[in-house]
Amino acid sequence: MSYAAAIDNLSALIPELFATSGGPRRKFSLKEIGVLCEALGGPQRRFPSVLVAGTNGKGSTASTLASIAREAGLRVGLYTSPHLDRVNERIRLNGQDIPDEDFARFYFEVHDTAQRLVLDKTLPALPSYFELLTALAFVYFAESGVDLAVLEVGMGGRLDATNIVEPVLSVITDISLDHQEWLGETIGLIAREKAGILRRNGTLVTLPQHPEANQAIGEVATELDVRGINAAEYMPQIGASPVRPYSIRVQGADVVVDSPLKGAHQHRNVALAIAAAVELAQSFPITPAAIESGIRKTYWPGRLERVSIAGQPEFVLDVAHNPGGAWALRSALSAEEEASQVLIFACLRDKPLREMAQILFPIFKHVVLAPIHSPRATEVAELLAAAEETGVPSTPSSTVEEAIEIALRLRPARIVISGSLYLVGEARHFLLAQAQETALGEDKFPKDGFAKDARR
Repeated sequence: MSYAAAIDNLSALIPELFATSGGPRRKFSLKEIGVLCEALGGPQRRFPSVLVAGTNGKGSTASTLASIAREAGLRVGLYTSPHLDRVNERIRLNGQDIPDEDFARFYFEVHDTAQRLVLDKTLPALPSYFELLTALAFVYFAESGVDLAVLEVGMGGRLDATNIVEPVLSVITDISLDHQEWLGETIGLIAREKAGILRRNGTLVTLPQHPEANQAIGEVATELDVRGINAAEYMPQIGASPVRPYSIRVQGADVVVDSPLKGAHQHRNVALAIAAAVELAQSFPITPAAIESGIRKTYWPGRLERVSIAGQPEFVLDVAHNPGGAWALRSALSAEEEASQVLIFACLRDKPLREMAQILFPIFKHVVLAPIHSPRATEVAELLAAAEETGVPSTPSSTVEEAIEIALRLRPARIVISGSLYLVGEARHFLLAQAQETALGEDKFPKDGFAKDARR
């Protein structure tokens, strides 16, 4: 079967957190993914793995740790979610997306196995989009003979499909309010769900954070006799620049931390990755040189990512999609030189739109509101209402490309695109294509004038 057929088949499945119209609320369980993986021969047991859970920063932490392990000479699998452009991005081997032919081959192996389990009534229904992709990643990593797999937990932890592995190490990043409908209404309840990735007598790498999260994680860790590692010793000294490299002591050596992931909030994610790498060094040949090089070579787009196009303002793309992410983005932008800036924004309807608007919108001279291709998208009319509450001028758009054109006509020094990974992914695809066209002498962007529908 072809790659196109695999993508069509996958796209027909129920995506994460979304039930078909009139359908029952999705129930999360490890039973289905466990049954499927056993039928596939238990691929998740054929490689050591690290689980990374949290609300914000887990993808940055996972990608940094995987990069460090690669620089140590290990064959490394990295599983993350969701993707910016192509689903292959979620499953990486030694820094490369899974090839289309491998994706198709392993996808149909997993899908056909699941279908047989449904037909013989071992499974009540086909696994979800995320469960099939998780099983696919496990099979691919096992067949590829990885030395280590770094797995970003999709949501929560306790009942996430990635949690059927037995991790050699668990990492918990910063926790804030998000997905309350599924994980609980308080930070303490959410933290307890995230702490579901801990194992009895296992090892946890984390950092001090919100008191409710600290307490919940501490209680679970104590119940399970977990050994805790505080990554605080790998944080830069107070007052260190969020942009310039800084030096820390790691394994008795000076390591220069020069991450391409910008913003002071990334200090915490890098510190977690370093602490995890140091712990893994007891079993793997990870050196200070590998840590330094791995941090520098980390690839994780869409996080304060700059896109430059000749003759145009600077574009900054950031997938901040909850209040914690919004505060981190605001802090990072505020730490930079002041500039006239416009925000292009969209979000999903299960996000606290008004809270995010109150955090982000006031630092911009204008907000352009964009539609996104998701059944969970917030209607532009709701985005407009939230913008009006902040008093910041706003303009609706009918497409992401039109949103960019409107923002350009407002003549800012910087255009920031944020609020949803769907928005950032589509805008990034368009901007990178435009950057290439501009380099070849073709330029479609408007040069003069304001958008006709711009309003206060």
